[in-house]
Amino acid sequence: MEELEVFVVSLSYGPCQTPTLGFCVQRYLQINTFKPETFWALHPWINQKGYDVKLEWERKKLFDSNVAEMFRKLVVDDGVVEVTGISEKQESKTRPSGLNTVNLLKVASSALDIGPHMAMQLAERLYTQGFISYPRTESTAYPSSFDFRGALGPLINNPVWGSYVQTLLADGYLKPRSGTDAGDHPPITPMRSASEDMLGTDAWRLYQYICQHFLGTLSPDCKYIRTKIDFSAGGEFFHCIGQHVMVKGFTSIMPWLAVNEKNLPPFTRGEKVEISKVELYEGKTVPPDYLSESELISLMEKHEIGTDASIPVHINNISERKYVQVQAGRRLVPTALGISLIRGYQCIDPDLCLPDIRSFIEQQITLVSKGQADHSLIVQHVLEQFKQKFSYFVKQIENMDVLFEAQFSPLSDSGRALSKCGKCLRYMKYISTMPSRLYCSTCEEVYYLPQKGTIKILDVLQDSAFPHCASC
Repeated sequence: MEELEVFVVSLSYGPCQTPTLGFCVQRYLQINTFKPETFWALHPWINQKGYDVKLEWERKKLFDSNVAEMFRKLVVDDGVVEVTGISEKQESKTRPSGLNTVNLLKVASSALDIGPHMAMQLAERLYTQGFISYPRTESTAYPSSFDFRGALGPLINNPVWGSYVQTLLADGYLKPRSGTDAGDHPPITPMRSASEDMLGTDAWRLYQYICQHFLGTLSPDCKYIRTKIDFSAGGEFFHCIGQHVMVKGFTSIMPWLAVNEKNLPPFTRGEKVEISKVELYEGKTVPPDYLSESELISLMEKHEIGTDASIPVHINNISERKYVQVQAGRRLVPTALGISLIRGYQCIDPDLCLPDIRSFIEQQITLVSKGQADHSLIVQHVLEQFKQKFSYFVKQIENMDVLFEAQFSPLSDSGRALSKCGKCLRYMKYISTMPSRLYCSTCEEVYYLPQKGTIKILDVLQDSAFPHCASC
């Protein structure tokens, strides 16, 4: 049974907070209802001039072992691969645009293991101490009048990247590529040089990234040669890919974004190479992972939930209120409380869990700011909408009670497995205490049973059967 102490605080609803939690629960349900499938992938190996090379199958993978085995035998019987094509292409990895708040929060969580709420607090402290520019901005484009040379000046003597700054100034820095000008503040930029001793560990790591990102925006793109070699064997087609960096560019100061070098031995079109072995790899498809904070921020930005200032607050709220737990890799795992809350809202009014309500309000506010909509009419419309939804919610509150009782009542622990859920195919618990019901803990669904008579599972639908599920 779940700890009931989670109920000492009030349960809450918010047009930003609840859809934010909804994204986490949606991913949880995708994971719990996922059905893994076995697949097979064919990988011939060759040795070319002392290099062992693994070839990738153009079909990628198959879900039929007999067919995969048939292709393996065809390749083994052939014994050689023929080089059917060689292509070289110069590609580039584009330097970043200016750094805005949302992108800073995503990097802080995914790369620095600093949550959005803490990252915002650190950024605000760096700003008030004069080390960075204003950290709340939606813009990724610098104004045309921005003094980049003046911004680089304070960083020249920094012991970590001072030499890189000197090289930029000597060779000529590039103006940042075009981004989005939201009309608020310039992208986040370092204003003063600092050291770890001055800032403390976490603030220094955030400041260090801000500096590296800024220097990256003024650096050349990373350029590399991508080589693809195509092969055929036994009527099947394979390839291998090599990469050689020509210009490191911005990845010199942002090395975690560097292109991985992969050298290939020389090949000639029409050349035949003996196959050293043929692997038939067997694997299983895996469900998606729980949402990371970085992924959640991207979803909130995409669906217009919250602002650069409020996004970290909403994520912190669902954690502080015990709706989710932040686990390894800053993954957000919904608790039983969070899952039940979302399923309860969905049972009563699914719109409450969707981002549409908040997106509509944001769109109307934008129209008001542009003088294209009347402020008082918009306020009246939104208040009336929430009033109607609240009234309907109160009338249907029993649906929420049922879910919470099934999840958190000791009776749910004493129930016995009876029949499989038509949605997830996992066993539901039969709770015999009145009112008798079936409860699926995976789908968070409750099915009330007839309150008289004996409950039996029938293989055939008879006159006396009681169908529950639309999936059956």
